[in-house]
Amino acid sequence: MTQAAHAHGGGHQAVPVLSTRQLAPAWAVLTALATLGWIVTVQQARGMGVGPGAMGLALPAFLALWIVMMAAMMFPSVAPVAIMWSRSIVARSTGASRAWRIGTFVAGYLIAWAAFGVVAFAALVATEALVDASPDAAHWLGVAIFVVAGAYQLTPLKSACLRHCRSPLMSLLHYGNYKGTWRDLRVGVHHGMYCVGCCWGLMIVLVAVGVMNVPAMIALAAVIFLEKLWSRGWMLTRIVGIGFLVIAVWAAFNPNLLPALQPASSSDQTMEQMDQQPQPQPASDPMGGM
Repeated sequence: MTQAAHAHGGGHQAVPVLSTRQLAPAWAVLTALATLGWIVTVQQARGMGVGPGAMGLALPAFLALWIVMMAAMMFPSVAPVAIMWSRSIVARSTGASRAWRIGTFVAGYLIAWAAFGVVAFAALVATEALVDASPDAAHWLGVAIFVVAGAYQLTPLKSACLRHCRSPLMSLLHYGNYKGTWRDLRVGVHHGMYCVGCCWGLMIVLVAVGVMNVPAMIALAAVIFLEKLWSRGWMLTRIVGIGFLVIAVWAAFNPNLLPALQPASSSDQTMEQMDQQPQPQPASDPMGGM
């Protein structure tokens, strides 16, 4: 294992640079946790549909499900930073102290996404009310969501957050300055905030297509993974941004692209009314008794 150090003032402690073989076991654990998160998410999504709002969930239940969703979608892409920081912890602590430090790092990361989840919940509740009050306004809100999501993919702020997420070694060198009992929690929160900054533009798309839309979540998770880990992730970022802008134009003329911002269709209501009406009885045959 080689060592890397970065001089800054008094200098940082050496940070281990890990090979793919050394990263593989811990990466497998994170992938297994993400898989478990997907299983729970898919099970919860069954029967919930892709309607507007928070699907009838109260804030505590929504946040619990949201954190599971974020673990499923984010853990594979956050693996390089998480694993390298965990290895740094392992090298400097043992036993219960090691478990506590790793746990607080993961908790800090999820706290950042839970905070964003509170904002997402408020946005979902507001959009559900808007769909009921003005379906036309909700439609144009969906168009605006894709415009914002696409435009953000092309901004310098997105690029800056993505550079942080794509450079785990530089992140660890920066985190070497953190001191104190809650150092690992701060590292988790700080890195989680960068992940939120990198991905919030992608996540708001779920407001338009459904927060429990599993195919959409899988597609977004794939984009997030490739953006952060693929050598040409920066190019994918721009392609996705342009794609979102194209979808925004298309959605302006095709509301069906925004299933979570539509009220119950009139055709469904008509079918329900027809089902409730008594069916006519066939006329009796006057010759039947002869």
